[in-house]
Amino acid sequence: MSNNLNPHTYCENLLIRKRFPTKEISIGSLKLGGEQPIRVQSMTTIDTMDTEGSVNQSIRLIEAGCELIRITAPSKNEAENLGVIKKILNDKNYTTPLVADIHFTPNAAEIAARLIEKVRINPGNYADKKKFEEIEYTDATYHAELERIESKFTPLIKICKQTMVHYLIEF
Repeated sequence: MSNNLNPHTYCENLLIRKRFPTKEISIGSLKLGGEQPIRVQSMTTIDTMDTEGSVNQSIRLIEAGCELIRITAPSKNEAENLGVIKKILNDKNYTTPLVADIHFTPNAAEIAARLIEKVRINPGNYADKKKFEEIEYTDATYHAELERIESKFTPLIKICKQTMVHYLIEF
């Protein structure tokens, strides 16, 4: 079998498991990728503004073996509260990295990137409001749309580089 993989293929052989080589990164104190083991992550299901509930649920996840905690931040308020949740966890000696799960709200992502270890976004809805409509694009409107998305996305990248926060783009 060829070493040149189709980027849409998830494995070389369905019968022989082999990890793809990746670059190792650090998310807080957690090392991910490279030769590191596969990491366990989960996501809280409680309202992020319920600080005590979010902390308690995060602790239960950590004590169950979770190594990365995803918490949704649909608005600026929730993003700001991630810093409070992180501080309380750290005060209780829990240092498991937190991940802000962001959709539709660039300003929330920018806040979260200054407060916690990782930001997870979906570029398909990052710069848009919660309205789903089909749009017919001309070449000119398509390029204008790309420029609009870039103008919303670039500030997050700059903040992540400054604060050493990792961001995950999911398609």
